[in-house]
Amino acid sequence: MKDQKKKDNQQLELVQLLASRLERLSADSTWSHRASGLRGNMLKVLEEIASGQPVDGARLALLVDKGFEILRNAAMEIPDLDALRKNG
Repeated sequence: MKDQKKKDNQQLELVQLLASRLERLSADSTWSHRASGLRGNMLKVLEEIASGQPVDGARLALLVDKGFEILRNAAMEIPDLDALRKNG
């Protein structure tokens, strides 16, 4: 029981961190619109948890997976400055 509570707290902290990172994506990113929608879902889940409502673990896992996917894809849009310097 104690281990499950610790795991739930870690998952909650991860969702909070991902929501924060998604908020920081540039509006110029092609992923910003998706990030905004996912962040809204994350904030909704965080509110549900704060109000004492049960949240499905699979739902949290999906939000975390999608959050990392969007951040990974957005990061791939960032140009390699070293390559630009060499070619520029």
